[in-house]
Amino acid sequence: MKYRTIGTDPANRLEVSVLSLGAMLFGTATDERTAFALLDRYVEAGGTFVDTSNTYAYWFHDTVGGESETVLGNWRRSRGVGDEVVVATKVGAAPRKAGTGFVDNREGLSGPTIRAAVEGSRKRLGLDRLPVLYAHVPDPETELAETVREFGALVGEGTVGLLGVSNHWAWQVERCRAIARAEGLPGYELLQYQHSYLRHRTDLPSPLSPDGELGTADGNLLSMVRAERDLTLVAYSPLLSGGYVREDKPLGPGHDHGSRDARLAALREVAKETGATVNQVVLAWLIGAEVPAIPLVGASSVAQLEESLAAVDLELTEDQRARLAAAG
Repeated sequence: MKYRTIGTDPANRLEVSVLSLGAMLFGTATDERTAFALLDRYVEAGGTFVDTSNTYAYWFHDTVGGESETVLGNWRRSRGVGDEVVVATKVGAAPRKAGTGFVDNREGLSGPTIRAAVEGSRKRLGLDRLPVLYAHVPDPETELAETVREFGALVGEGTVGLLGVSNHWAWQVERCRAIARAEGLPGYELLQYQHSYLRHRTDLPSPLSPDGELGTADGNLLSMVRAERDLTLVAYSPLLSGGYVREDKPLGPGHDHGSRDARLAALREVAKETGATVNQVVLAWLIGAEVPAIPLVGASSVAQLEESLAAVDLELTEDQRARLAAAG
C-alpha cells in the first residue's frame, strides 16, 4: 500500500492510504458478513481510509439512512479497531422522514441539524471524534456562513477533525473557504466528487440543479485543486459502476460526447501493454495524475476488492500517461 497526507493543521492532518474503500452499501445490498470480509482484507492490505455517510443507504429499505455507519461501528468494535483506520462520513443529505428522498426532503446543513447528525454518526460508528466530516450536498435554505461556523465549532470542540465538501459548485466551495479564512476557522480541505478517466458531461441538468451535473469534477474544480495545495481530491465512482468493462452496465448520456471512444481505445491499449485490467489502469491513472486523486472504490466481493488493491502498485510510464492524456 502507498500513503499520502491529507490536511495541513498538524493537530488534525492524517496519513491515509491512496485507495479508499467505500462502505455505501454495507448493511443493505452488502450484508454484514460480506462487509466484514471486505474490511478485513482492505486493512490487511494496508488500507486505512473508509468512506460512508449518515444517509447510506436509505433507498433500500425506506429509512433515513445510517445502515452503513452501523455496520462500520459493529466491525470496529468486533475487531478492536482504533484510530489506525480513518473513517470519513457525511451529513446533510439524509431524508428528514423515512420513505422520502433526499432531493426535496433532505436534512440540510443548518447549525442545529449538523450537530444532531454528527451525534448520530458518532454513536453509530462508535467514535468520540469523527476524523473526517463532509458537507454532503448543498442546502439552498441555509446560509453558507452558518454551515462554515458550525463545522468550525465542532473542530474547535474536538468532535471533528478534518473538514470536506462533496457535490457543491466550485464557487460555493471557494466562498466557504473564504468565510473560514476571514473568521479564522478551519475550512474545507477534502473535496469528494465524481471523477474518472473518462470525462463526464457537465451540461446536463440533474435532480439537484437545473444548471448542470452537480458533483462532477470539472475544469473549475480540478484547477482549484491544482492551485490550492492544501486541497485533496477524493474521486467517487472512479470505475463508473462497472461501465468500463461490463456490457450490462452501459455508459449513460453523461459520457456521450466526442472524447469517449478515443479515450476508451487508449485505455484498452495501455491495459494490454501493462498486462493490467482496464479498471486497474483507471485507478493507477488517478493515483499518479498531475492533479492526483484518492480513488474511492466499492466492492461487493473480496475478488473485486483484490483487483482494485493491485492497482496501487501499477506504475504507468510517462509515455503511457501522455497518450492517455492526449486521447480525445
